[in-house]
Amino acid sequence: MPVDSSRLEGFYKLSVSERREMLAELAGLTPEQVGAWSASGELSEEAADRMIENVVGTYSLPIGVATNFVVDGDHYLVPFVLEEPSVVAAASNMAKRCHQKGGFVSNNDDPVMIGQIQVVDCDNPVSAMESIIDNKQDLIDSCNEVDPILVKFGGGCRDIEAKIIETESGSMVIVHILVDCRDAMGANAVNTMAETIAPKIEGMTGGTVILRIISNLAVHRLARVSAVFTPEEMSDKGDAVQGAEVIEGILQAYHFAKADPFRATTHNKGIMNAISAIAIACGQDWRAIESGAHSFASHKRVYGSLTHWESDSAGNLVGSIELPMAVGLVGGAVRVHPAAQANVALMGITTADELAKVMAAAGLVQNLGALRALATVGIQAGHMKLHVRNMAVTAGAEGGEVDAVAARLRAQGGRITQKAVEEELVKLRSE
Repeated sequence: MPVDSSRLEGFYKLSVSERREMLAELAGLTPEQVGAWSASGELSEEAADRMIENVVGTYSLPIGVATNFVVDGDHYLVPFVLEEPSVVAAASNMAKRCHQKGGFVSNNDDPVMIGQIQVVDCDNPVSAMESIIDNKQDLIDSCNEVDPILVKFGGGCRDIEAKIIETESGSMVIVHILVDCRDAMGANAVNTMAETIAPKIEGMTGGTVILRIISNLAVHRLARVSAVFTPEEMSDKGDAVQGAEVIEGILQAYHFAKADPFRATTHNKGIMNAISAIAIACGQDWRAIESGAHSFASHKRVYGSLTHWESDSAGNLVGSIELPMAVGLVGGAVRVHPAAQANVALMGITTADELAKVMAAAGLVQNLGALRALATVGIQAGHMKLHVRNMAVTAGAEGGEVDAVAARLRAQGGRITQKAVEEELVKLRSE
């Protein structure tokens, strides 16, 4: 049942262990439950307490490594952090199926983010907008004075745009500052620039600035990756005829997602299974990436697929993906979380562009894995075979029983349900 009150005065002043003790008493937690918060992990409590507020412990998820990724001729081992079975296996499996044509090829934009400045109460919005454009260079220069280090490394404010939007509150002038963030995600730099030039914009427009903040719809910072999959590669047996049939099924599944937002939502969720998992593994703002991706999927169109699939004249399957990818290796959790640092080192990446293209490639093949499964054996067959070990633990299996039950059910080849797992565990123990 809920606690009597969630009003915990001075809670933030307590140490991590003192917070745990208070919560255990209030919520009636067992020692085992409290101990789960304090289990040793790669992130110390001291580090966690510096990252966010009111820390009581840390929470672990598995780190899996996807293999077989070749992007722009370079090989990558790709860390995934997530709880869902079959995702890492599917990505590894599909990534090797485009090797015959050289793997993945990228064509990313420069790392330009948008900062938005909202101007209200302008007597003449049109002249206010024109004033901003007329003074564009002065505003750009003012932005770049804020962050000379970014400018030194080739980044900085590149352009200023303005538009008028009509809202329930009346006409608003919206200013966009376009900032090349180089190897940073860019939120701090963009927000600081927007806040710095806000008074100048008020003077130019005669209006009042309200919001000054980054946009996560990073339409100027798109990651693009493509790959070609031969019919032989798309067949488990290397059979071109069977592979052609698989490709046809994949295309029909893709056309469904392209035409129907209900299907497209789940279709894109599968893409983000990989992209978000890598973002978490590498200390990125995965919520911003998710938000930007789904917004882009409906940007200037009906919500649809983030990927594109077609067959070429030789019968090969050609896949591509395009989506915003606001990632960075400068600042943020990647600089303070030891596991994120280790995961970035595992990949061997040194730039945000590299991280973006690997994440996009993973999203593309994660989508392919789902489409291929849906078009052939169905998504549940492979998923449940990999999930069966978790089901065995839920049924009460211990030690070697877990793998034994899983192996027996996989060998039977039937439908794997929780009841079937429980019954198999009983059989195993009776033997």
